[in-house]
Amino acid sequence: MITEHALLSVIPGQEHDFELAFSKARPIISSMAGFRNLSLSRSIESPNTYLLLVEWERLEDHTVGFRQSEQYAKWRALLHHFYDPFPVVEHYQNVL
Repeated sequence: MITEHALLSVIPGQEHDFELAFSKARPIISSMAGFRNLSLSRSIESPNTYLLLVEWERLEDHTVGFRQSEQYAKWRALLHHFYDPFPVVEHYQNVL
């Protein structure tokens, strides 16, 4: 299993709209092959920062299967305009 990790810096004042858009985007990603689970958490100290964790079966399920799909274009249209700066996405593998 691979965990995708992204800190999402949402433009201040747009948090509510982002959360609404994310609720529309969630079914897009959860329908993808290899998707296992997703959590979105909002920072208490920095309320415009969110932590996105997505569990995938394999790295390629995210980097190829999702990112190169038509569904990703829909995801991008719903969410990417909220970010400033654009998030860095990293992938983690369990070691223990």
